[in-house]
Amino acid sequence: MVVNMLSYIDRDSPVHQLTGATKLICFLFWSTAAMLTYDTRILLFLLFSSILLFHLSKIKFSDISFVLGFILFFLLLNNIAIYIFSPQEGVGIYGSKHLLVELPNSYDLTLEQLFYQFNVTLKYITVIPAALILILTTNPSEFAASLNKIGINYRIAFAVALTLRYIPDLQREFRNIALSQQARGLDMSKKEKLPARMKNAVSIIMPLIFSSLDRIETISNVMELRGFGKKEKRTWYRERRFHKNDYVAFCLIAAISVITLMITFFDGNRFYNPF
Repeated sequence: MVVNMLSYIDRDSPVHQLTGATKLICFLFWSTAAMLTYDTRILLFLLFSSILLFHLSKIKFSDISFVLGFILFFLLLNNIAIYIFSPQEGVGIYGSKHLLVELPNSYDLTLEQLFYQFNVTLKYITVIPAALILILTTNPSEFAASLNKIGINYRIAFAVALTLRYIPDLQREFRNIALSQQARGLDMSKKEKLPARMKNAVSIIMPLIFSSLDRIETISNVMELRGFGKKEKRTWYRERRFHKNDYVAFCLIAAISVITLMITFFDGNRFYNPF
């Protein structure tokens, strides 16, 4: 089964019923709280809450499996980079040193460093699910209207909506070109060696780039002919008004964010120190 990545999934769930503006504002509160705190207890609470929201939104793991794999790979690279460039950061933050493995050139592996990098990873995997929920449960046109509602220029909002709409089209175009090239004898399977597969990938990417440029030019001409950007304001067909659930969600996320920040800065230190 072919699954579109990072595209709107229309399902009947409490999260889908919220307006795009509500989800966007809640995401901003959520990500701000997660990024400012290094309290492991709070981050774990936010992570479990994100998992609960995923369950409520009825998003399946198969819908995001490839994206999650991609994100986890870059999180691994990020952790490696942190250790290479700042191997004693945790020791400096927590003021103690519990040596696990002795290594040369100040690369001693310490419990403090592992705990610090665990918190950094927690911060990312707390924010990423919320971002995926926002993208996968919000219609692009409604998302543009939401951006405009919170004060962002409608030209920028419309560009974001076009980008979100173009993601599934780009994936579909990629699959069509790949199938066409494979029908001509181009092998992209694991049976082929990696250098040959990379060379064959160029035969797919180049037509994809040119077709994308043609599509962009067509859309630009259509928007220009219709006078897009002439007025300072515009109305939105997909704009939705706030309802009771929107106010409840906003108040709940705002309360969680405020309590999180109060606990985080209660003793003047963002870091929870179990040592």
